[in-house]
Amino acid sequence: MGQIQKIIVTGGAGFIGSALVRMIINETNHKVLNVDKLTYAGHLESLESVADSDRYQFEQVDICDGEIINRIVNDYQPDAIMHLAAESHVDRSIDGSAEFIKTNINGTHALLEEVKNYWQDLEDERKDNFRFLHVSTDEVYGELGKEGFFTEETPYDPRSPYSSSKASSDHLVRAWYHTYGLPTMITNCSNNYGPYQFPEKLIPVVILKALQRNEIPVYGTGENVRDWLYVDDHVRALLKVVQEGLPGETYNIGGHNEKQNIEVVHTICSILDELVPKDSGESYRRQISFVTDRPGHDFRYAIDASKIERELGWTPEETFESGIKKTIQWYLDNNDWCETVMENNFTL
Repeated sequence: MGQIQKIIVTGGAGFIGSALVRMIINETNHKVLNVDKLTYAGHLESLESVADSDRYQFEQVDICDGEIINRIVNDYQPDAIMHLAAESHVDRSIDGSAEFIKTNINGTHALLEEVKNYWQDLEDERKDNFRFLHVSTDEVYGELGKEGFFTEETPYDPRSPYSSSKASSDHLVRAWYHTYGLPTMITNCSNNYGPYQFPEKLIPVVILKALQRNEIPVYGTGENVRDWLYVDDHVRALLKVVQEGLPGETYNIGGHNEKQNIEVVHTICSILDELVPKDSGESYRRQISFVTDRPGHDFRYAIDASKIERELGWTPEETFESGIKKTIQWYLDNNDWCETVMENNFTL
């Protein structure tokens, strides 16, 4: 495709979104407009390193507000939209599904409508080169047994309010491609981890609970399996897809790192034992506490990422071992960030 100049990233203050914005500013020449509602999981503190760039702009906007989206898209004149804005925490979706339906389904619909109208008015080459990338999750596929992998052809079988809302938004994005010709693409990724992840997901929770000498909660028996993907590997893949992917296609992005949750927790404890040993000499593993499993907890997810490797040449650069060490070191070095983002009515 032609040279992308200007990208709108929705949800650019979130965990994956902020990593994407930082990479766009630090490793490309593109301009980026970050559109984010700044809910509890969106933090401009995660973008302080690039906030002064003349290629970076920010607008605090709810993607459900079609009128404002219309203004922003027409004013900014993007060459691509990378849509990451979403409610994404499964536990929160179980306790309060309405926000997930509103943001993930209605918000995606409002965005698609405004972007479709904008795209239809573009001229020739700009219209041909425009791309809309919808960033989704492997959870739309349901769960796997002990064998097999999710491919781009795996039938959808979502099990939680969160994954159902993401599956719905995926279907909308595909429909806008088939019905209107809007050049959309979808990525479905495995579990992300890395710096700047909000302390509600497994890895930052384990790190911070361990350091606070609190119990480290592990669902059920800890045998659930996830495929772990370092966030910088993920956003590198997203940039590949938006620049080289084919409209109408789906690309699965996985880290080739299947681990049981309890293995992940043990690894973190072992690294902390090395980096910040306790005076008593006992292991952080002593803090592990098994808690009641969550409803509908899928047993195993694993991604077959051979399509994106074959067609776009992407493979992850980090192993789980290298990525988890970098992540733990980042949390040790950035306690200020953790304290700042957790001040807003959130307790670990």
